[in-house]
Amino acid sequence: MKTKIKSKYIVRYNGDDHEILLNGELVYQDDTIIFVGKNYSETVDKEVNLGNALVSPGFIDLNALGDIDHDIIHLEAYPEIQNSLRPSEHYYRSGMHELMTPEEEAFKSFYAYAQLILSGVTTAMPITSVYYKEWAETYEEIAAAVRHAGQLGLRLYISPSYQSGFGVITDDGLYKVCFEEEKGASGLERAKKFIEEFDGAYDGLIRGCLEPERVETQSEANLINTKKAADNLNCLIKLHAAQGRAEYDLIRQKTGKSTIKYLYDIGFLGKNVGIPHCYVAAGTMWGDDEDGDDLDILSKTGTTVIYCPVIIGRSGRYLDSFAEYRRRGINIALGTDTFPTDFFQNIRIASIFSRMVEGNSRGSTYADVYRAATLGGANFLGRDDLGRLSVGAKADLIAINLDNFHMGPTDDPLRTAFMVGNRTDIILSIINGRKVMENQKIPGVDLVELREVGQKYYNKMKLGYLERDGFGCSRDEIFRSSFPIVEN
Repeated sequence: MKTKIKSKYIVRYNGDDHEILLNGELVYQDDTIIFVGKNYSETVDKEVNLGNALVSPGFIDLNALGDIDHDIIHLEAYPEIQNSLRPSEHYYRSGMHELMTPEEEAFKSFYAYAQLILSGVTTAMPITSVYYKEWAETYEEIAAAVRHAGQLGLRLYISPSYQSGFGVITDDGLYKVCFEEEKGASGLERAKKFIEEFDGAYDGLIRGCLEPERVETQSEANLINTKKAADNLNCLIKLHAAQGRAEYDLIRQKTGKSTIKYLYDIGFLGKNVGIPHCYVAAGTMWGDDEDGDDLDILSKTGTTVIYCPVIIGRSGRYLDSFAEYRRRGINIALGTDTFPTDFFQNIRIASIFSRMVEGNSRGSTYADVYRAATLGGANFLGRDDLGRLSVGAKADLIAINLDNFHMGPTDDPLRTAFMVGNRTDIILSIINGRKVMENQKIPGVDLVELREVGQKYYNKMKLGYLERDGFGCSRDEIFRSSFPIVEN
């Protein structure tokens, strides 16, 4: 099957960087792009004329939300409520349990992956919350996630998460980790087994990667064994680290080092390691200067930083700065990590924060951050066939409608799209040569029904906060409304 797509603008890869082709054509056969240019002369089976649209490689989301977001509860919580949002030590000691049924846990990934596809994500490395889990992700829920990705056509890097300890809030309001190291070791074995079973499934759309939970909830032995396992399996690792001051202080108290220096000293960092957030780094405004220069460590080890601008920005934090990390030779990829899974919003906010620090736009433009959402993600994955539109690349692409009235006049098409647009402007998504979304509709998926079931899931998940709270806050205190809700 050979398909030709015509569009006013196509983001073409020239072997070194993106460029914008005016009034271009892209042809793909089965799952692979065979032409990007003008005046393709051979016969095709199907031709699609998108008109005034920007055809782009799909977004690579390396910290993609794999469940139904809880951050709408967290993002405006007052300081006195913050500790009530984390599981209490009392809850941990009294016996944690799975809040949701296996069927509900299976459902959540289908809901989340539909969101990703509607947002133009073509490759995802998911994350789910363990706040309301008995410990970490189960084998069964991630097996269901793989089936959902295969059904929807989403390219995925995944395995069940695991941890050696569980983060809790003490009665004194302090953050601590309660360790059960055997659970970390068994979790790693479970993840290895999962990768051996599912890597390469669904015509290669599913690839395995190891996803230990937060750095402070891992024993040193489990981190070292994770790195060995990844090297043996030839797979990637994603570890949340340098993502908050509480974590930084815990690691520093334990080791006398910054989080990044600690990971470096135990031999964990490297080209197959991606670190979501990674903004609390020594030598930046968020870390301690006396702890050294973490950006130098990240650069010389080839470790990838997975920047999630929206979720960090909600707490008033950001990389110091995006442009500086790139100047230091650090590979940056992007993640969303929250609803909305909107790369337009993430690219805008990353650019704004970086310009706030830098004082100018050099190295902080929409195009600079767009590279992270495409080429930066592909670099971490080791895939020169993703994140670009060129001959031999996978047919993973999206089309952004520039004709919607809110877009206003088109100047530079990429700058216009990311200054004004949003994810609902994506009118077409193709993954591995398969059309997975058109005009914000997913074939075979009833989005109205999906939303209704998702609301029921969320309502049940929300009640778990009351059970886990160790400070006796009321429902109205934890779930404070913006304004009073009245019936009359």
